[in-house]
Amino acid sequence: MSTRYIYSFSEGNGSMKSLLGGKGANLAEMTNLGLPVPPGFTITTKGCLDYFKLGRKIPEQILNELPDYIRKLEENTNKGFGDINNPLLVSVRSGAAISMPGMMDTILNLGLNDKVVKGLAKVTNNERFAYDCYRRFIQMYGEVVLGVPAYLFSRHLDKVKDEVGVKNDPDLTVDVLKRLISDFKEIVWKETNTEFPEDPEEQLIGAIEAVFKSWQNRRAVIYREANGIPHDLGTAVNVQAMVFGNTGNESGTGVLFTRNPSTGENVLYGEFLKNAQGEDVVSGARTPMDIAHMKLEFPEIYEQLLEITDILEKHYCDMQDIEFTIENGRLYLLQTRTGKRTARAAIKIAVDMVKEGLITKEEALMRVEPKHLEQILHRQIDTSYSAEIIAKGLPASPGAASGIVVFDADEAEKMAEQHKVILVSLETTPEDIHGVIASEGVLTTRGGMTSHAAVVARGMGKPCVCGCESIKIDFEAEVFTVGKYTVKKGDLITINGGNGDVILGEAKMIEPELSEEAKQLLAWADEIRSLKVRANADNGVDAFKARSYGAEGIGLCRTEHMFMAPERVPVVQELILSETEEEQKAALDKLLPMQINDFIEIFEAMEGLPVTIRLLDPPLHEFLPGLVDLVEEVAHLEHADNPVELRNKRELLRKVKNMSESNPMLGFRGCRLGIIIPAIYEMQMKAIFTAVARLAREGKKILPEVMIPLIAKSTELKYLKERLTNIADEVLAEAGVDVEYKIGTMIELPRAALTADEIAEEAEFFSFGTNDLTQTTFGFSRDDAEGKFLHSYLELGILSENPFMSIDQNGVGKLIQMAINAGHKVRPDLKVGICGEHGGDPKSIEFFHRIGLNYVSCSPYRVPIARLAAAQAALKETK
Repeated sequence: MSTRYIYSFSEGNGSMKSLLGGKGANLAEMTNLGLPVPPGFTITTKGCLDYFKLGRKIPEQILNELPDYIRKLEENTNKGFGDINNPLLVSVRSGAAISMPGMMDTILNLGLNDKVVKGLAKVTNNERFAYDCYRRFIQMYGEVVLGVPAYLFSRHLDKVKDEVGVKNDPDLTVDVLKRLISDFKEIVWKETNTEFPEDPEEQLIGAIEAVFKSWQNRRAVIYREANGIPHDLGTAVNVQAMVFGNTGNESGTGVLFTRNPSTGENVLYGEFLKNAQGEDVVSGARTPMDIAHMKLEFPEIYEQLLEITDILEKHYCDMQDIEFTIENGRLYLLQTRTGKRTARAAIKIAVDMVKEGLITKEEALMRVEPKHLEQILHRQIDTSYSAEIIAKGLPASPGAASGIVVFDADEAEKMAEQHKVILVSLETTPEDIHGVIASEGVLTTRGGMTSHAAVVARGMGKPCVCGCESIKIDFEAEVFTVGKYTVKKGDLITINGGNGDVILGEAKMIEPELSEEAKQLLAWADEIRSLKVRANADNGVDAFKARSYGAEGIGLCRTEHMFMAPERVPVVQELILSETEEEQKAALDKLLPMQINDFIEIFEAMEGLPVTIRLLDPPLHEFLPGLVDLVEEVAHLEHADNPVELRNKRELLRKVKNMSESNPMLGFRGCRLGIIIPAIYEMQMKAIFTAVARLAREGKKILPEVMIPLIAKSTELKYLKERLTNIADEVLAEAGVDVEYKIGTMIELPRAALTADEIAEEAEFFSFGTNDLTQTTFGFSRDDAEGKFLHSYLELGILSENPFMSIDQNGVGKLIQMAINAGHKVRPDLKVGICGEHGGDPKSIEFFHRIGLNYVSCSPYRVPIARLAAAQAALKETK
């Protein structure tokens, strides 16, 4: 059976989007509804894909079928293509299965030449209109099909308007339009060394090929990558009889949305122009009028539009984006599609349509993208603000922030007492945490989406832009340069963590809040989802915030983050560098009361809900002074008269050298630290259960879960569990309280996943640390991979997506599934969750739901996103 490449509008329908593209399918659907759609036909997306398969050659079958469909179009319009007495003109438009507004090409008024334009002038009795169409056609065809730079036409048009003293295109006289036509043809000849084509059939074939080609133009490719649209869909081509909004003041053109796409309000939203064609509205060449003015200009047409928008919204059960033209007082519809909208509008429209009976709660949940919730939970840059973007990095943590530039964490903390600051650095370390806390946002020139800066900023709900390599920092001069810009300490900048923009000056912001519609939508999500949602939180403030966003417990409390406060870092260094039990005990005694208060805050915030506390798991070098810096300090002191300080620095250097590791991420950390220096974990267990006991005696319900990190063998877990259980039981017994608790482990090494049945003999729960599990499965150093080669891997198609952002289902995912199955065989009631960065990624959440996890845990600000994504995963499974 031969492939069919062309369908007339009357032969298609709305279910054929993959073949006819969104525009073609909707034109067919509106035709079937009996709405006023100019006739036409669609060349399928398969035609586009085959065009590229054939080495950018239009399939012969399309060329053979075209004359038949042009003839049908002539019959439907009673006009002739190329007929100088009663000419048929057509538009040639793109139309992908997934809407890509403005990304591909369009040609209007096709079919005109030096003879046909005279016939058009005669049959319409409007010479100015005919030559205006011809001028537009040469300009558009020259740009789109012949590749003439657009500015050559627009610059010349502006020059001629200045010469004749007019501001607007409609004021150009017939003689001036004829002059422009001649000039434009001359521009085409100079740029292409060919005459402008006079044959309408040649024009049509050239236009079809140009639309096919535009599927691979740079802006279309970038748009697809930014919006996750596959590159193998292709675009359809829609050939449609032209209707004209530029025949005079009884004509016009416009674009409208059936609801306000910014707010979601149920009112018509759009604009129109009298005596104009479609590109006049969208190009900005003329200032259009608000759609409400049509009540005065075209009252009958306006009422007709109200009826049609009601029909289309009820038919599609969604907000529509409609293009229309009025030709001599008659309305025509040129397009309808699901309208693009802001996050806030998407949520309001979905909830309102449930209340209006147009869609179900389940449909509403599937209508709202999780990223919509992400956008409304962080400060956003007002879309009306004209930003001066000076650099672009990785969008590491969403939201936007403005502040003065500082280059040092200590200074950030100090300056933040009086100013809003943006911390700008090569990268951040745990020792910079106070600067991160004090700052409005973080900008780094190194690091990836899961670097320290990114993870910490996301957890705090602060915007962060990482890996902005175009920025060069001069720390001595306290400036950074990028291109022609030099930004000094104290200068104002804005960062947009949602798209990676770095902006000069202070941008206008919109503050975040959960609307009533968002709360309603999430309540519906909670009714449907089976996957629980917890939060990653390391302090009481974050825990309270997470609970307010609907978290059902804490899935990960990173205790090492508690040690990063400026007043605690010296004590931790004292502990790490201690060489006697007395020194060690002295440091631990200082930390114990701090830890007790930390845990009391978190348990109180999550009263009645489970709290999973991970025992200390830092690569120790993160808490120590830098080795290179110490060497430089010692060298400097050699020439100074300060023997005491020199002696102390030499001693510190010796200890740091002894502690240094070739690969600290795989070195002395996690459970290894607890086994070799047991006093550290013993202190933490005393602190945890002292806090539990105090609150339990107050009658509060506390549900503690202690997680032991970086287990590779079950013997490690057994060794630690026995000792730690004894401490917990002893503290609770002394307090005279009986509290149930669990001890489990973090599965973050491939060996642990492969031997999960053995580990489950000891563990009462598994929590998958997918950051390290991904790192150790791939053998990638996370920050190095994202900074050095991961981007190239994605560009080359070696990886389809960043495995640190969305779970690698075929590799890491299989390890997780194997571990779950093995663990459940040994311990059927084993609770399994995930607490890595993937816990807030909607695509990963769908996978976690499918393989039977009990919960995901993510940063507080991603809890609503996870709630929605978990509901969507359940609905997809039901389907």
